[in-house]
Amino acid sequence: MRLRRTIVVFIIIALCFLLQTTVFQALSFANISPNLLIIVVSSFGFMRGSREGMIIGFVCGLIADLFFGFYIGIYALLYLYTGFINGLFQKNFYPDDIKLPILLISGSDVICNLLIYFFLFLLRGRFQILYYLRAIILPELVYTLIVTIVLYFVLLKVNQWLEEKEKRSAKKFDL
Repeated sequence: MRLRRTIVVFIIIALCFLLQTTVFQALSFANISPNLLIIVVSSFGFMRGSREGMIIGFVCGLIADLFFGFYIGIYALLYLYTGFINGLFQKNFYPDDIKLPILLISGSDVICNLLIYFFLFLLRGRFQILYYLRAIILPELVYTLIVTIVLYFVLLKVNQWLEEKEKRSAKKFDL
């Protein structure tokens, strides 16, 4: 990633993390808040490809591990794979069509939450999958999708702005 893109993406990650842990915690419904980091990882994955999706996923996951995780590396690994898998859909991505982003972000949120349940709860003998699905996964999915509709377009505009800047700077060096 170029320096400008790196700085802007880091600012986006920091802002989304701060929003997720402050504003949306205050606006939570039944202790459920949207997962903005999944939106960022998934969006940059299918907009920019697997490599950048993995890098952004690892950074977001590491931040989540440091602040929320019981063990360092679980969220980093989950988000890394989320960025990678979403990056595989870059060829199918069209900026004006919101169906693919909604589908990928919702799938990423559900699969990450199911894997978190598996690794952090099921392996410790907590077998209430239906409760976890009804009380945490589905409400978070709905809340995340509502926020996705707004945040996705912001991320799309930022990505288009960065791509335009990168094209302009590349033209300066073409002879």
